[in-house]
Parts: sequence; C-alpha cells; structure tokens
Amino acid sequence: MGESEGQVRRDDSEHVFHSWSAQRDLNSLPIEGAAGCFFWDYQGHRYLDFASQLVYANLGHQHPALLDAIKKQAATLCTVGPSFANAARGELARLIAERAPGDLNHVFFTNGGTEANEHAIRMARLHTGRVKVLSAYRSYHGATAASIAATGEPRRWGSEPGMPGIVHFLGPYRYRSSFGAQTDEQEAHLALAHLRQVLEFEGPQSVAAILLETVVGTNGVLVPPAGYLAGVRQLCDEFGIVMICDEVMVGFGRIGEWFAVQAWGVVPDLITFAKGVNSGYVPLGGVVISERIRATFMDRPYPGGLTYSGHPLACAVGVASIRFFEHTDLLAHVREMGETVVGPALEQIAARHPSVGEVRGRGLMWAVELVRDRDTKEMMVPFNASGQENQPMARLALRCRELGVWPFTHFNRLHIAPPLVISRTELQQGLEAVDQALLVADAYCSKSGVRTAEPIFV
Repeated sequence: MGESEGQVRRDDSEHVFHSWSAQRDLNSLPIEGAAGCFFWDYQGHRYLDFASQLVYANLGHQHPALLDAIKKQAATLCTVGPSFANAARGELARLIAERAPGDLNHVFFTNGGTEANEHAIRMARLHTGRVKVLSAYRSYHGATAASIAATGEPRRWGSEPGMPGIVHFLGPYRYRSSFGAQTDEQEAHLALAHLRQVLEFEGPQSVAAILLETVVGTNGVLVPPAGYLAGVRQLCDEFGIVMICDEVMVGFGRIGEWFAVQAWGVVPDLITFAKGVNSGYVPLGGVVISERIRATFMDRPYPGGLTYSGHPLACAVGVASIRFFEHTDLLAHVREMGETVVGPALEQIAARHPSVGEVRGRGLMWAVELVRDRDTKEMMVPFNASGQENQPMARLALRCRELGVWPFTHFNRLHIAPPLVISRTELQQGLEAVDQALLVADAYCSKSGVRTAEPIFV
C-alpha cells in the first residue's frame, strides 16, 4: 500500500484499540514485511520469529503454497454462506477427520480458537444435559464469554463475574508440584487423585465436560506426564463426562503430531483447533467431533452457527497447508529439530545459566523457566508481574530483539515456538541469541554462576 512508517504509527495510535493493553502508553512496532521465518520493520531490522507471531505461523510468512491457494480460491469462489456445500470446506473437513484420532469424523468450523472452545462447551452441555465444566488454573482458552470463564490464568479476572458453572482444578506441573511429587509418575497419580476429588466435591453427575490443553501453552508449556491424559479419559468414561482437548496452540504439527493427543494414544470426545491449521493466513478454527457427540444432533438442531463458518478462503489455505505438511514430511522435521537441536541446546543453556530453573518441551514448543535462585525456585519475576516488577523479563525480551530474535515471554518464562519450517541453521541462530540474552537474566540471580565461553553449536 506504500504508507510511510509515520503514517502507520499515527493510524495505529489514533484509531486502533489494542487487546490486553492500556491504550495510553502503547507504542506498537510498525512491520513492513515478512518472508519465511523472518519479519522486518521500516528501519530494516530483521527479526527471527521465535514466537510464530502468537504461535500460529506454522508455515512461516508469505509461504508460496498458501498464497497460491488464496489466489486460486478467490478467483473461483471467494465466499459462500455456511449452509451451502463447497469444495474447499468439504475437503478440509475430510482431511482433518482422516488425521484425527479415533472416530472424530466431523468438523464444525469457526473463525478462531475462542469460538471453537465456546462451541465445544455448548456441545458438551447439550449432549450431557449438565452444566458444569472443569478446566485447569494454568490455562488459556480464549477471550469470549465461555472461553474466558474457562481460562484459569489472570486474564480471566477482568471479565468476572463470568459464565456460571466453571470450576477450576490444578493440573500436573512437577517442577512446581502442588502435590509434593518427586517424580513424573507421582505427579500424574496425585494430579489425577486431585481431579477425582474435585469431581466428587462438585458432583460428577453435574459435570458436562473436562476441558484441558493437551500441552499447556502460554501458561508454561507443561507437557503432561505419562498416564495423565489416559487417566482423565478414564475419569470421563466413568462419570459420563465429555473430554475436550484444546489444541488451538498445539494442533497441526507443533509437537510433531497432527494432534498432540496422538502422542499419548488418547482419544477425546472433542478437539478444538485454530492457529496452525492454516498458519493464520485467513482466520479459521473449529471443533473436531466424535460420532457419539454428533449423534446427539442428528435429529435435534444444533443451536449455534457463524456467518463465516468454514470460509472458502480460509479452508483452501488449510487444504494447501496439509498437503505441504505431507509432501515435505514436516511432522518428522519437527520431531527431529526438537530431539536433535532444541532439546540438547537447551540442556546446555540450562547448565551454563544460573537463571534457568528448568527447560521443557517437545517438538518445536519449549519453555525456559527463569528463577532468581535454583535452590528455592524463586521466580525471576512475581506471578502476574507488571511494571517495574517485570523489568527483568522486559530487559531479557529487549536483549533478544537487539540480537535479532523476536521472543515469546509470559510471566517468568521465555518460550521457543518458531515456525515449523525453520531450518537447522536458523534454529541454531535463534538459540545462540537466546544463550547470549540470558546473561541479562543471570544478573538478577542471587547466586552467581560461571558462564563458559564455548558456543552451543560447533
């Protein structure tokens, strides 16, 4: 469009109302362009996108196959209402169903992840005739009425009182175990015992669904210990509860599987998705639905819908994305990069930086948890810190950007979630920058550590 940087800044500051922000002090960075795993500003500063924007640009920026899909679909059928059948929508639904676990054979399309969770909750309540929904404290499920109520973290607070019937519980997190566990096995067992107790206190006959992120995303990259998801599935079966897995962030390859639950051999009743289904090129989300849930609405109308449900442009990009995944065996690439590059590098980083309490993750989704003291596990910044309290993390993020890497930070963690198409060389470049930037965090530690001079990659 050719606007100057100054015009972009003025239009943004004077007319755009930004999410999750106090508007007065905003100073959004104008972005001129992007390609592959990089984007750049008007001053020519290039940033390696180590956050995939908001963990959705799985195929990176300006991907030729996705751009071509948009152009071809726009030339054929740019838009059509959700009551009609069209090739792009039907093909994408079939491709998703073929890759989903078990008998999750049907797809309800939405415009994003929060709507997907809204509709999954509605489906579960109508299917069971029950009201209550259990979700974890360490979770984020979206910002609309039901999804923000189900969210466990502090972004929920400003919307309370919210939709009734939501009950929160504690999921597994062995590094900061709420149950005193010493091993992953103990953490899984005790977390399931806690969940059973919450069900007993709430009355399992009143619980419609247990909603959980298969791998907790923004709130820690918490990979579930072996047996936990299977245990949740067993509880749901025992009490006739719908199991909903929120895979808005981890679906479509983020951990090296089409759907993350497949890594643990678990089949939920509903899976919600968005983000990586088409790398966010056109807004798209949805719910993958089991035969059992679908049967509830075979002769009873489902009371919900969206004007742009299954938009042809969005679905065409989703089809192209799945085809590219398979043509390039991208899932194998993600697993290889996690196992041979990110995991080993983060182990070295943890050993050389006293500010690193723990590293954890899978595929191309990892968290570096930062502490002031490894022995006490005191967080680098307080829970839900802002302003001056959050200065260490703000300085760390700034240092990453100075080194050419755009980071994802939340609370006391630095997350690593680059585009899945990232090369080994680009990934190493980003991790070396993280290694350098963590010297900023080390300065806040109560005990000094010895920083070795050797590079991570030789």
